[in-house]
Amino acid sequence: MKVALVTDAWHPQVNGVVTTLVELVRELQQLGHEIRVIEPGMFRTRPCPGYPGIDLAKSPGKRVNALLDDFDADAIHLATEGPLGWAGRSYCLRRGLAFTTAFHTKFPEIVNAAVGVPVSWGYAVMRHFHRPSSGVMVPTQSVLRMLEWRGLRNLRGWTHGVDTAMFQFAASPSDWEPLGRVARPLSLFVGRVSYEKNIEAFLEMPFPGTKVVCGVGPREEALRRQYPHVRWVGLLQRAELARLYAAADVFVFPSHADTFGLVMVEAMACGTPVAAFPTDGPLEVLGRPAANGRALGGSMHGDLRQACFEALATPREEARARALDFSWRHAASLFASHLVAAKPGASPAREAEPPAPALPESSSVR
Repeated sequence: MKVALVTDAWHPQVNGVVTTLVELVRELQQLGHEIRVIEPGMFRTRPCPGYPGIDLAKSPGKRVNALLDDFDADAIHLATEGPLGWAGRSYCLRRGLAFTTAFHTKFPEIVNAAVGVPVSWGYAVMRHFHRPSSGVMVPTQSVLRMLEWRGLRNLRGWTHGVDTAMFQFAASPSDWEPLGRVARPLSLFVGRVSYEKNIEAFLEMPFPGTKVVCGVGPREEALRRQYPHVRWVGLLQRAELARLYAAADVFVFPSHADTFGLVMVEAMACGTPVAAFPTDGPLEVLGRPAANGRALGGSMHGDLRQACFEALATPREEARARALDFSWRHAASLFASHLVAAKPGASPAREAEPPAPALPESSSVR
């Protein structure tokens, strides 16, 4: 099947959406599909206001049209709601082509946190963008229910995965050389240092040991000055990030806005348990409580400090076992099953082997 993937999120950006799409493309190609990625690097760009490191395509319509005409895709997927996503949407609507979309990011909440635009206005834009989509792929059941309540339709459950070869299990945390010896426990945050991540809940939390932040973003400079006792390590290559995950005693995920939270699965793959609030992403990633009353792979609690202490009691083998529930091969097969034929009367090729259930709920330790 020839699949056109139109996305405003791609290298050199560093975030969970880019990781998800890169892994998706790799797996789809291994499954025998031909993929054409239309991304900002093919266009003149301008910086996204308030988000250094994210560039957006300028006036991409004509080139998007030419690229899509040239490829003649069996299926078209618009991964993001940025300039390229809107250009792809216009192309499909003008030509009477069907397409699918995805909801990766709670932009209404991000814009509200950054500049105060009402969340309801943001979701009005989201409804308009996704209304003609033949299938809106959503990473968690709780986000799917929220979007239904917000008036979006044609929603499809679509989970994500983790590279368990890259993020290898460590039975016990060891020192990460760039930090040297530090006071334990080592609590770690990985992600953009931005408005929507609620990182202050982590930074302000009274907790023993050493706090480490891995990431950059629009709030980094101010927070570095405000919290000089925190170890700030910036961006890391993924192999080095895996070593940092493995060195941590607990991974702290304070966000209320993430639709999934891929970093949680990466940390758990290394054996590091997760502490989080009981919100959309953690409820999916950590799953339902096991027979002993604990979440799988860590802890969720309305008091983040309490969640951290509970997560420290989670066996690292349990965290790894939960991460193994998330496979990029499964995610790619599920994605392919949700695609629709772009042209009326056509039918995109399907995987011969049907995918497993869309959104994993829980598993036993293995």
